[in-house]
Amino acid sequence: MFSRLLLFVALLVIPGILRAEEAPVEKAGFAKRLTIYLAKGPANACGAGCDRWIAIEGEIDRNAASRIRSFLLAVKDPQLPIYLHSPGGNVEQSYAIARFLRAHKAIARVGRTSVGACSAGTQIDAACLKIKAAKGEVGADLTTRNAMCVSACAYLFLGATNREVAPDSVLAVHNSKLMFVVHGHPPPQVIADFRRREMVSADRDRNLFLAAMGISHELSELIRTVKFESLHVLTRPELYRFGIDTRPLPETLWAVEKETRPYVRKIAQQKKGDGSSFRMMEWRLFCENRDRGRLMFVREFDEGAAGKSTVVMMAGATRAIAFGRLPARFGKYEVWSDPVTSDIVKAMLAVPHLQIGESTPSSDGKSDPKADLKPDFATFDIDTTGLEQGWTQLSASCPATSAGPKPASPLPAAASPSVNAAPAASPSP
Repeated sequence: MFSRLLLFVALLVIPGILRAEEAPVEKAGFAKRLTIYLAKGPANACGAGCDRWIAIEGEIDRNAASRIRSFLLAVKDPQLPIYLHSPGGNVEQSYAIARFLRAHKAIARVGRTSVGACSAGTQIDAACLKIKAAKGEVGADLTTRNAMCVSACAYLFLGATNREVAPDSVLAVHNSKLMFVVHGHPPPQVIADFRRREMVSADRDRNLFLAAMGISHELSELIRTVKFESLHVLTRPELYRFGIDTRPLPETLWAVEKETRPYVRKIAQQKKGDGSSFRMMEWRLFCENRDRGRLMFVREFDEGAAGKSTVVMMAGATRAIAFGRLPARFGKYEVWSDPVTSDIVKAMLAVPHLQIGESTPSSDGKSDPKADLKPDFATFDIDTTGLEQGWTQLSASCPATSAGPKPASPLPAAASPSVNAAPAASPSP
């Protein structure tokens, strides 16, 4: 019995037995082995002035840490952003990778990389994985929409010193699953006792790891409550409170959405007060014809501010872009929609940021979009990165006639929503 128990213990302590195990549906569309490669995309693909990044994707296998370490040590520019898209896997390996990322002050974001040379519809077949494994850069596109870093990938992500979770991507956690092999027939109570001790040890290791990464102990307490068969998608207030992503205004780049009626879209979440809540906002720019577009803006309704002011968008200190009227109300959202001339679009493309604020109502109760912004309102800027490329792509198929298509739905993605609160059932890598 004692010899069998020793063998049992030996099997339990081998590297890689602890996994934040993913459900089968989460594995769909992911390679069975963690893949890392250099990607190069269009101008500003990964932010203003950024067109190169490091892609890490697939399941975290038992040998992932050594491969990631060797790859990153050979990268000439250690500050290239790293984009993660993974269903998780081996916990110990994710800890090891995270510590390496922390030592190198890495920048990590959640995003999906699509290599153009791979066959349409797949990024994980043998031919595509061979392209990604080759030395040098591969041409690719990047998106944060519906990208995910879940399970053990979340630990890997926490190793970076600069962490960004876009409003349309997912970071999710759950408790780990202890996996082991038993030889012989030890009593069930022996197995149960050992499993319990190992999970206590795993909890302790997780607490120490999160503390070393500067993450609130509240995250560990949350993880313990989530069964490994399930997933908890971290909300924006949780990301902020736990110290994972502490930006007061996380935002996406402007990107073309290829719907029946295509448009260029941007999503942002604005911190309210101490960060216990965030306000979802979205902008959509449509092309109605060669001379005119339509700009739509939606945000969650604020009961406390109802009827007090209206929104104005500015390009620079003096150029009013759109809105200035009372919005339409759709459920918990308020929506503005204004036509914009080609000159206004050019003004939007010419500045690095657009200013959003509240306009002061005039004495007759009407809002003047050219009035000074209220001094007691915290205005904020949104980045225009991606807007010019998106508008160029959109306008190429814009009708030349003055009669525009039928009006767009007043319910943008944030309201419908197309920003998923959970990973897609069959995510594309």
